[in-house]
Amino acid sequence: MQAERPPLGGRAGFRRRLALLALSAALCLPALRPAMAEAIQDIPVSNRAFPHFVLGSDRRVFGKLEFLGGISYSSSNPLLGAVSAIRFREDRQHFVAVLDTGHWLTGSVERGADGLLSGLADLGIRSMFDRNGEDENVKYRMDAEGLAIAGGELLVSFEVFHRIDAYPDPGFMESRPVRQLPLPFDRRELRANRGMETLTMSPAAGPLDAVPVAVTERSLDRDGNVFAAVLDGPRAGLFAVKRTDPWDITDGAFLPNGDLLLLERRFRLSDGMGMRIRRIDGQTIRPGAVVDGDVLIDADMSEQIDNMEGMDVVAMGPDDIRIIVVSDDNHSILQRNLMLEFRLLPDR
Repeated sequence: MQAERPPLGGRAGFRRRLALLALSAALCLPALRPAMAEAIQDIPVSNRAFPHFVLGSDRRVFGKLEFLGGISYSSSNPLLGAVSAIRFREDRQHFVAVLDTGHWLTGSVERGADGLLSGLADLGIRSMFDRNGEDENVKYRMDAEGLAIAGGELLVSFEVFHRIDAYPDPGFMESRPVRQLPLPFDRRELRANRGMETLTMSPAAGPLDAVPVAVTERSLDRDGNVFAAVLDGPRAGLFAVKRTDPWDITDGAFLPNGDLLLLERRFRLSDGMGMRIRRIDGQTIRPGAVVDGDVLIDADMSEQIDNMEGMDVVAMGPDDIRIIVVSDDNHSILQRNLMLEFRLLPDR
């Protein structure tokens, strides 16, 4: 485990960093596309593990979550970054992620003797194929934002050219989509860069059954609520998520009991980046409903966060539910690639 690294510039450089972020990142705008790969590339990675969510503090509990540890990672290969969604395999070690530059990322997490995250390993990246069998597409055509693991398929939601494509699993890195799912929303209601940010599978044991659920980032109905949809099953149909300004939804994942966790992000010049996670009672999700829930954690730049974009739930045991959150660095030298791990605390 390497020494902990403070955020760029430290607290003293807080406002300077904000100004630079505002000028260079424009977090909600498409990033520039780096040089692309011609095939699957093995990606070297440097990892730095850190045990504290707040620098210089041993505090572990934040809201209804316990911080277990995190890693920052980087690579000499410019393709690594811009992670928009991540899903773990059943072994709880290997993962698949999509980058909003139109790339697949696969790899595994390593853990130390204490069971905490120590780094990423075995990383592989490849440009995604479109339905015409072409890769190396320009970003706006392959702006991958959401990812769900379904039976024998990986489902990917895209912004700008709004769609949900299904890739074969295994074989997704070498294949074009095998089908396209019906779009659950009126295409005219989807904002170009505020479309389907979340795509996740509900558990078979939950009230929705094992079906995909899509939630938009900031495509709003006439009441200012966020469009969402259950794509199949007994409760298939549109619902809405109550939006609280300035928060935007960036990903979601279901707990084993069928409750939906939503990862949200804010960015303000006054206080910078923010991250929160909201818990939606799965029983309230049904056609026509407007759902809301308790906030599990609300973090800002005084904690070790960045542009937190992706999230997954990993059940290590019946009483050990982990929440893993990853950042999108926008391929900016002012931002970090982070993976944070929390444990869901039991209701008191």
